[in-house]
Amino acid sequence: MPGQRAWPVQSSGRQIRRPRASFLKRMPSSLELARLYDDHAQALFGLLLNLTRNEADTRDVLQELFVKLARQPERLNGVRDERAFLLRLAHNAAIDRLRRGATRERNYEQLAAESASAFAPAHDPDEPGFRLALAAALGELPADQRAVVHLKLWEGLTFESIAETLCLSPNTAASRYRYGLDKLRARLRPLYDEIK
Repeated sequence: MPGQRAWPVQSSGRQIRRPRASFLKRMPSSLELARLYDDHAQALFGLLLNLTRNEADTRDVLQELFVKLARQPERLNGVRDERAFLLRLAHNAAIDRLRRGATRERNYEQLAAESASAFAPAHDPDEPGFRLALAAALGELPADQRAVVHLKLWEGLTFESIAETLCLSPNTAASRYRYGLDKLRARLRPLYDEIK
């Protein structure tokens, strides 16, 4: 038709379809997704690794999360705290994966050794053993307690922020943290007494 722009034709003779305008409006810019990834991937990865207990699954869930954001950018509309929102999405995705039963106990010892590197290095010769025991003890916590402990200790979030991130009340977040710490203390007390 006159006045219309012709779209390129593939070698097969078929015309390449022009993307629909609604699809183009929905797609966030690659720069925005890159910025979100750069700003928050490390925190998301830490939380996901702590929940899934498997690096390959952690990478898969993180990738799925950003693919979902690329396909549904409207999820970011009206978000006040990007990190809290992304941590909530990551938490929900990890819990879904755990419920499917694909990742719970696979390669437990390998993950415990890898998780130990997340803790600060120490000059105490007993410290590597304690870090391995801590990683193993964290792995034994229920996922809901492990998520709260991780967000409190490694991300430094307040109970109010944790509650908002995980869609809980602040009291529930505090109690899950307390229960998680109690279980960690009970599990690690014999090792601590032995080292001491």
